[in-house]
Amino acid sequence: MSTQGNLRTLFKGGAIITMDRTVAAPPVGDVLVENGRIAGIGANLQVADAEVIDARGGIVMPGLVDAHHHMWLGVMRRMMPNVDDLFAYIDVVAEQMGSHYRPLDMYLSTRLTALACLDAGITTVIDACHSSRSPEHTDAALDALDDSGIRALHMVGAAMDKKASSAHIPGDLQRLADNWNQGNGLVRVGLFGQLNINWWRAARALDMRILTEFIGDLAKLGPEFDEPGLLGTHNIFNHCTRLPEETWKRLAAAGVNVTVNPRSDALFGFDDEGFAWQQAIDHGLTPALGIDLDTAFGSDLFGEMHALFGQQRSAMRYRRFRGEENVPAPITVQAVLDAATVNGARAAGLEDRISTLAVGREADVIMVRTEDVAVFPVTDPVGTIVQAVERANVDTVMVAGEIRKRGGKLVGVDLPKLRAEVTGSLDYLLEASGYQPEGSRKRAMAAA
Repeated sequence: MSTQGNLRTLFKGGAIITMDRTVAAPPVGDVLVENGRIAGIGANLQVADAEVIDARGGIVMPGLVDAHHHMWLGVMRRMMPNVDDLFAYIDVVAEQMGSHYRPLDMYLSTRLTALACLDAGITTVIDACHSSRSPEHTDAALDALDDSGIRALHMVGAAMDKKASSAHIPGDLQRLADNWNQGNGLVRVGLFGQLNINWWRAARALDMRILTEFIGDLAKLGPEFDEPGLLGTHNIFNHCTRLPEETWKRLAAAGVNVTVNPRSDALFGFDDEGFAWQQAIDHGLTPALGIDLDTAFGSDLFGEMHALFGQQRSAMRYRRFRGEENVPAPITVQAVLDAATVNGARAAGLEDRISTLAVGREADVIMVRTEDVAVFPVTDPVGTIVQAVERANVDTVMVAGEIRKRGGKLVGVDLPKLRAEVTGSLDYLLEASGYQPEGSRKRAMAAA
């Protein structure tokens, strides 16, 4: 089902979360979409010739923004559920499996992840691709994002394995910018540049955003990056765990974007009681949420919201009970939802286009059922989204006015075909690499 042409779509009778403090919306009302944009918000809107989505018993809100996801890992879902060693993870996903990726595998993994994100109410993703092995691999990933209908910022980055060359990347940025960064398309390209200053210069010459994975005891931001124009609001720093105070002050002064990944930061032991999300807040930054990887989790931002809420309260209470003074206040559900929507849009450079419901904004809208047994009654809509809702409760997903999920089902997706293609890709990668996942080893031992 689609909202092509001049067809209007009316979300009727739902609880409305606008995520915009300046928009006076009724607690229960209607949201009108026309030509891909929000055209009206109010109680009992009278609209002719509209496709009506019955939102009674539901919450209508902006789509979620996944601000950091290695989407190319899609076919490796839960392959390493118990990993806690970053370098063991890199050995498997990069040296063993990733080194055998064909453009086809890149396409299928990225498309699988994109569709799973849409299914979970995620309408925008920052795709952190540290496996841009060739221009053909990059094109395959971009085609997958485009075909899925999701909104995405694809960050082109060097492959992590020793077999791959990254010599093509800086020279390929111009072609990619010409093809994808003109106009207002859903898919755009940036640079996963780590701390390669020459790559940063190339990206900035093309007005691209720059992503850096940043863990305090693994990466240092040298003084050369103070070169005018290099460090600023176009930068996205992920993780930001175990950073010294002087680095936080430097990031804050530059107004960079920070993303955190509560589940994977805990999985690998990246964070400590300083808690990167809180450090960012304390320095006046607006941290966003990302899922990071599928090798242990899945494309579900609700899980990240649950983890952020619990981890911040645990970390701050530990500091308080230890006797520390002036400990930050417990996190609120509104702050968590900000991280999953408006802060992610800001990281992607889309804060003026998406992540709030206001007239004129692009219509990235989701409707969540609240009549499911695990959700009702709704006493606080924001608390319900952050603490009770899961992907199974997401009924409708719209991106730029196009319906991508309706009645709890993805629209226009042949799941049996996709499953067969993804399984074929995984079988190829396992055979080519010779890697045997932990789970399959256990099954083989049990059968022996």
